[in-house]
Amino acid sequence: MEMLGKLYSLQNYVISNKLLDKAHLNHEVLSHNLANIETPGYKRSKVEETFDAKLQSLVDAKKVSQIKNLNPKAVVDFDSKPIRVDGNNVELDKELMHINQNALNYEFLTQSVSGTIKHLNTAIRGRI
Repeated sequence: MEMLGKLYSLQNYVISNKLLDKAHLNHEVLSHNLANIETPGYKRSKVEETFDAKLQSLVDAKKVSQIKNLNPKAVVDFDSKPIRVDGNNVELDKELMHINQNALNYEFLTQSVSGTIKHLNTAIRGRI
């Protein structure tokens, strides 16, 4: 079991999982925005824009243990201008576009992580 723990601590696996965490949170945030599209005064949320830079900095420094502790956060998007008189700033077209982009990103990342797991499984079993 200790060997598997080391394998799952490999940098690429840890990075992929953190990117999956971000994509998952992004989907939740986008869904929440869509659910509140008719709520007066609602301000859309987004995943903090600094997450990617923080992750890249830790990757460049090869600080895998700190990468494990990095988590994306949702923040209110005060930069978007209200598009309705009541102050709501959720734009249906943009939210749907972001959801589609995020779904593609999530699919790519899940294939990457599952490929890593398949390779590990093959190595453990000793079969090709």
